[in-house]
Amino acid sequence: MTLIVLAYLGGVFTIVSPCILPVLPFVFARADRPFLRNGLPILLGMTLTFALVATLAAVAGSWVVDANQYGRIAAMVLLAAFALTLIFPSVADRAMQPLVAFGTRLSGSATADGDGSSSIWPALVLGIATGFLWAPCAGPVLGLILTGAALNGANVGTSLLLLAYALGAATSLALALAVGGRLFAAMKKSLGVSEWIRRALGVAVLAGVVAIAFGLDTGFLTRVSLSGTSSLEQHLLDRFRPAQKTAQTSSQSAVVTNDAPAMMMKGEPGEHGPNLGIEGGFPELSGATDWLNSPPLTPEGLKGKVVLIDFWTYSCINCLRAIPYVRAWAEKYKDHGLVVIGVHTPEFAFERNVNNVRAAVSDLHIGYPVAIDNDFKIWRAFDNEYWPAHYFIDAQGRIRYHHFGEGEYEKSERVIQQLLAEAGDGGFSTDVVAVTANGAEAASEGGDVKSPETYIGYNRADNFASPGGIVEDESYGYAAAPLTLNHWNLTGDWTVSAEHAALDKPDGGIVYRFHARDLHLVLGPPPDGKPVRFRVKIDGAAPGDNHGSDIDADGRGTVTSQRLYQLVRQRGPIADRTFEIEFLDPGAQAFAFTFG
Repeated sequence: MTLIVLAYLGGVFTIVSPCILPVLPFVFARADRPFLRNGLPILLGMTLTFALVATLAAVAGSWVVDANQYGRIAAMVLLAAFALTLIFPSVADRAMQPLVAFGTRLSGSATADGDGSSSIWPALVLGIATGFLWAPCAGPVLGLILTGAALNGANVGTSLLLLAYALGAATSLALALAVGGRLFAAMKKSLGVSEWIRRALGVAVLAGVVAIAFGLDTGFLTRVSLSGTSSLEQHLLDRFRPAQKTAQTSSQSAVVTNDAPAMMMKGEPGEHGPNLGIEGGFPELSGATDWLNSPPLTPEGLKGKVVLIDFWTYSCINCLRAIPYVRAWAEKYKDHGLVVIGVHTPEFAFERNVNNVRAAVSDLHIGYPVAIDNDFKIWRAFDNEYWPAHYFIDAQGRIRYHHFGEGEYEKSERVIQQLLAEAGDGGFSTDVVAVTANGAEAASEGGDVKSPETYIGYNRADNFASPGGIVEDESYGYAAAPLTLNHWNLTGDWTVSAEHAALDKPDGGIVYRFHARDLHLVLGPPPDGKPVRFRVKIDGAAPGDNHGSDIDADGRGTVTSQRLYQLVRQRGPIADRTFEIEFLDPGAQAFAFTFG
């Protein structure tokens, strides 16, 4: 029930986000009509269509995404035609008459007006069309729902959460529509300019169609929206869920779970201020499929120890930047009662390979125990949602504090010190560790990072700019295209699968327009493990001093294993740059861009 409330409130908040702007003209275009026969059918049609399409897209195959593209095209044509009837009202009667006649036959009742003003069918159809086009910003609440659907498969709960989210948006739109309708009526009565207002709304509807056709609803507006509403949504999640955990873990042996689907998010900001209340018991670790650096550990065997659980995965840049601190804490406090356990929960398929994880543990100089959580059992037992995520457990086996994402390392270390002191060990220096991190482990230049994590596999690909879009699961020759910020394309012959793109012939590449100090790319060699040579350019030239740790000044490097490669680290001013990588050999696999 709590998640349904959160989903509803998350939908309500969309009214204050810019990504709702493209659909507002569709909703307000009939604001002067009676709400029950016009506004309400539009909102219901929009709500049900969005919930249905989003549910299918989250749990079904790629055919749903393809089918939805045709639905979006049809919806754009319908709404563009509707806009023209507003701009040129003389054709409205003829344009709407077939739809009204269809509604009349369907309902078995006559309509009062030729334009369908007392029929709900035109409004309902417009609402359905709007539902196909509505692409709300995926903030923490919607991200929780959609990613949980992908992890847990089709279920009634997913559909109910998406419906609650859409109903929340419809509620706030209904309130706005009520105000807009009264304003419209007042202006029509006092100013006598209803025809001009109607035409202006028609122009706005047409502009909304154009904005959606050019991807502005999922590009620029989404980035603006996430900066404004995510903190509000995250505050709600943080307010509701810790209380839920405490209520469900009344005993030391209880497992921290609820009906929430796991949400895979990275790099979110942490909590503000240590809260050393009791958040729950120590969940079981028996879900681990393997252990590195240690025999299997249990909550019972760790009683009397302070435990830090670090959820991570080895190609996650946010995790890599937190590991130097976790490593330093493990070393400093190991003789004072602290046990650090890294729980490696994979994001990509190659991260399920224990040998890959073992190599990463060695490369990262991790000496503390690492539990291999390939089945997400420990992740779900902790009701975790983030990479990285740190859970601080006291000597009595109780979760006392948690921190999600990078940063606030001093605060986290103070929590460790306090829990150790409570356990009776105060013989350590109270100074915090001094960490000097290099390469990909170095802290991000937060204020200059204006590019988001970008996936290359078609399941989560955004802002792809090559003509014709992504061709799924078959070899295709891609051509370069002009790029705006945070858009990318492929060049050469590639096969794009759900999780990655694989180069079929040599001399293919990837181009990305980005804004950040660092650019990383998760890469892998072909299945036979043969190394793949590549060359990087920035704004058409060799990177020089701006090269990352995995290439030289000429931009040359080699893909030898499946991991994150640091390709750019700018030493000078940070500005919009064009990154190019050309692979000289076939078989390279590209998974995701991250920035810092």
